[in-house]
Amino acid sequence: MPGTNLTREEARTRAQLLHVDAYEIELDLGTARAGGTFRSTTVVRFSATTPGADSFIDLVAPSVSEIVLNGEVLDLANFADSRIALPGLQAQNELRVVADCAYTNTGEGLHRFVDPVDGETYLYTQFEVPDARRVFASFEQPDLKATFRFTVTAPRGWVVVSNSPTPEPAGEGDTQVWSFEPTPRISSYITALVAGPYVGVFDEYASGEQRVPLGVYCRPSLREFLDAEAIFDVTKQGFDYFQEKFDFAYPFAKYDQLFVPEFNAGAMENAGAVTLRDQYVFRSKVTDAAYEGRAATILHELAHMWFGDLVTMEWWNDLWLNESFATFAEAVCQAEAPGSKWPNSWTTFANQMKTWAYRQDQLPSTHPIMAEINDLEDVQVNFDGITYAKGASVLKQLVAYVGQDAFFEGVRAYFKQHAWGNTRLSDLLGALEKASGRDLKTWSKAWLETAGINVLRPAVEVAEDGTITSFAVLQEAPALPAGAKGEAVLRPHRIAVGVYELQDGALVRTDRIELDVDGARTEVPELAGRAKPAVLLLNDDDLSYAKVRLDAASLAVVTEHLGDFAEPLPRALCWASAWDMTRDGELAARDYLELAVSGLTRESDIGVVQSVQRQAKLALDAYADPDWREQGLQRWAAAAEQHLRAAAPGSDHQLAWTRTLSAVARTDEQLALLAGLLDGSTVLDGLAVDTELRWTLLSRLVATGRADDKAVEAELARDNTAAGQEHAASCRASRPTAEAKAEAWASVVESDVLTNYVQEAVISGFQQSDQRELLAPYAAKYFAAVKGIYETRSHEISQQIVVGLYPSFLVEQATLDATDAWLASAEPVPALRRQVVEARAGIERALKAQAADRAAGARTPGH
Repeated sequence: MPGTNLTREEARTRAQLLHVDAYEIELDLGTARAGGTFRSTTVVRFSATTPGADSFIDLVAPSVSEIVLNGEVLDLANFADSRIALPGLQAQNELRVVADCAYTNTGEGLHRFVDPVDGETYLYTQFEVPDARRVFASFEQPDLKATFRFTVTAPRGWVVVSNSPTPEPAGEGDTQVWSFEPTPRISSYITALVAGPYVGVFDEYASGEQRVPLGVYCRPSLREFLDAEAIFDVTKQGFDYFQEKFDFAYPFAKYDQLFVPEFNAGAMENAGAVTLRDQYVFRSKVTDAAYEGRAATILHELAHMWFGDLVTMEWWNDLWLNESFATFAEAVCQAEAPGSKWPNSWTTFANQMKTWAYRQDQLPSTHPIMAEINDLEDVQVNFDGITYAKGASVLKQLVAYVGQDAFFEGVRAYFKQHAWGNTRLSDLLGALEKASGRDLKTWSKAWLETAGINVLRPAVEVAEDGTITSFAVLQEAPALPAGAKGEAVLRPHRIAVGVYELQDGALVRTDRIELDVDGARTEVPELAGRAKPAVLLLNDDDLSYAKVRLDAASLAVVTEHLGDFAEPLPRALCWASAWDMTRDGELAARDYLELAVSGLTRESDIGVVQSVQRQAKLALDAYADPDWREQGLQRWAAAAEQHLRAAAPGSDHQLAWTRTLSAVARTDEQLALLAGLLDGSTVLDGLAVDTELRWTLLSRLVATGRADDKAVEAELARDNTAAGQEHAASCRASRPTAEAKAEAWASVVESDVLTNYVQEAVISGFQQSDQRELLAPYAAKYFAAVKGIYETRSHEISQQIVVGLYPSFLVEQATLDATDAWLASAEPVPALRRQVVEARAGIERALKAQAADRAAGARTPGH
């Protein structure tokens, strides 16, 4: 029985048989305020290459009331197991399906949300990967493109937005009807519908004769915080940049961006109707890194309008190319677009995307960028650091390899040749080969068809007078993690070597050598005969994807002067290298802590600051010797308070250090400071203790037993919004009592009524690193429940629980043993096995890092 799965072979067979022309979809959302189900009527016209053949269409719905194929009423028993059987097809076919589909609270299909502020109902769809079938009967695979005409009945006074421009509604009663024009030929997963009393702000993109209507929408309760002008500015920069680089006009009739509640991802590239999580409407002060992140998301989705929507992958094995291209495009646009506020986006890329990729690529589940996607269950767990971050890193390497001009020349040809069609990777590589003159078959095999990460190390020999006598780049291919498929390989790398000297206290690049690295050893003769500089930095400018190590002399300088690099990117590369060494047990957690305490004093890039702050806390929680951990946490908390008090009033650094202290405060004095900031008895110049910061402060006070339920209820009364309710749920789950943990556990594991966001908040509050003793009994309960959870909950909901409730803070051999026993006995399906195996790898890595930290402590007692 297929359940809700679909295999690649089934999709291939169906694509060979069918050509889909058009859908006409009628949705009656007059029931939205009450919830439950809604009436969905689908008429789809399609042809079959083999008359008389059988096929099927996909549908996930509580019930079907009518199935008519070519005028013949089919037995309703044809609807079973998320499919409707279609027997005896003709050359030309018309299918009509009437179903009652369900509203969801999981962020999949048609999500229904009631805003506690105004009591109104808000709907939006989320269809990637296979959830259009939860709203209408569809051939749910990306290569069966068609036109889609939506007709929507909804309450009078609502706003209804879809892929096509919104028409004037008709009707005189309590409901009205919106009849949309058909879309161009697109895939079902990028169709969209957003409906409710949303509010919109409007603008227009103009370039020559071209005019594209722009809209930005949110709930009325967030309207006062919606900085639409800033969103339009980034959007227009993206239009200018992408249309120039792609030489292809924006392909849809309008461009709406809709900030919607309880959204699982960052955003979704629905054609002309992008949905984004409404946390991007900032209701409290955030750092510039948050604005940069939002801008990156806006540009990522805009790039998808061409790469993904106009030209779409044939099957999900090329999902990586879809996401990697958009991730690369967002960064290069921010770096190069005239007027960009974030020209240092490659620093952020190195700091965030690369870190994610390096982590993912060292898990037992690592896989080639070109992953084998055999079915829908495979793809749903493949929205990972390989698909997005490693893929984008390798695309950046490809651009360095063929040259940026040739890269975009190939992309332009690709769009022109394949507009409105479906493609494979070979189509893009062929266009790039033609544009660049490079043979990419060897490159593709080495980079896209193999898993794992290379290590680049310098081999430098220096004469007594300080002159370099030889310099080479050594490449290693560490063995893949146990359980990973394939073999480690050496790869061709295009890298730069940066030469840095200390000048007036700053590390300044004085030379740069770009070269191809291939094989185990690559000589760099340009460096021979010159004086050894202060620092030699491999992979400067972050052109390639590899773990980088420093020679001993350079490492000593960087350790002392990490914050003194004149430019942010080499600082980010050195921070990333230090973190990687910590995760690998090559640098003790206590030494990373000292690097963070000293180096962040001089780190100006707020995105780097916040990443290092998170990593320092993780190092202490997971990688520090448990016998020393409390000493390290006290050291970090004291440093956080010191940095907070020294930060410029009103600065991003001040806010970031306040949040860092709030995550780790432990002494009576530190907790009293948090309480004083919360009740107003303590004031720090320039620090706005606004809604979100109040919850941050309260969360720590609750988790440490310094604030009770009454304090949570009082704060919720001040902020009785959806976000406030989520914060309150997290606070209650974080209370340091056995009763609170049991209550939180039961609400997630033993009940399925929580919405996706409230469940996520409860899990976050439940898992407190300072509450290991309270969490210990839940390890056995986790393994007893997790398989049933996976089998009975939706993908998004089950993944939150499987990953979020794994006993990750119980870093001990017993956790590994319990995991191994479960893996051996439970016979989990591959997607569930992968999630648990990845969580297990975190424990295994932490145990090795703790041993390294323990050894460092033994070498330097008192350190």
